[in-house]
Amino acid sequence: MDITEKFQIPRGVTLIELLVTLSVLSILLTIGVPSFNQFSTSSRLNSYSNTLFSHMALARSEAIKRNSRVVVCKSSDGLSCTNSGNWSQGWVVFVDLDNNANISGGEQILTTMSSLPSGYSFSGNANVSGYVSYDGQGITKLITGAFQSGTITLCPKPPAEGGNGRNIVISSSGRLRIARITSCA
Repeated sequence: MDITEKFQIPRGVTLIELLVTLSVLSILLTIGVPSFNQFSTSSRLNSYSNTLFSHMALARSEAIKRNSRVVVCKSSDGLSCTNSGNWSQGWVVFVDLDNNANISGGEQILTTMSSLPSGYSFSGNANVSGYVSYDGQGITKLITGAFQSGTITLCPKPPAEGGNGRNIVISSSGRLRIARITSCA
């Protein structure tokens, strides 16, 4: 008799072992899935806010380089500015030769962004609800010539646990910063 025949290892799994394994797996999934969803939402918020931030930084840089007004405005088609809706419909960065914050003939479009996926709200407060305009010195100014500053807020719909969101804060000097917020409503 061979020793392997004498000490054969059972090849099956008992019902109790299977139930214990399934219980542990369900506990791990219960803990892990919400954390993964929160991580996924946070990553998307970072990506979308960083995209608008970089496009505004590009607009400021181009305004200084060209010594001319460059505008970032809401746009649903990438060809014209709109006053309706919010920033989640997309935006366009262009050289504003006639200083009216609207794309006219002969004005160069530098870059565009298509709409965000549904489930995200990207809205600006009063001074930055429709456009952000940089003059040749990189300072944000309204088309009236007044200083322009404000906050554009990105929130998931419905708000994630803890109100996870982002603010892009635009100072009157044209400087930008991104801040995490916990007050999405």
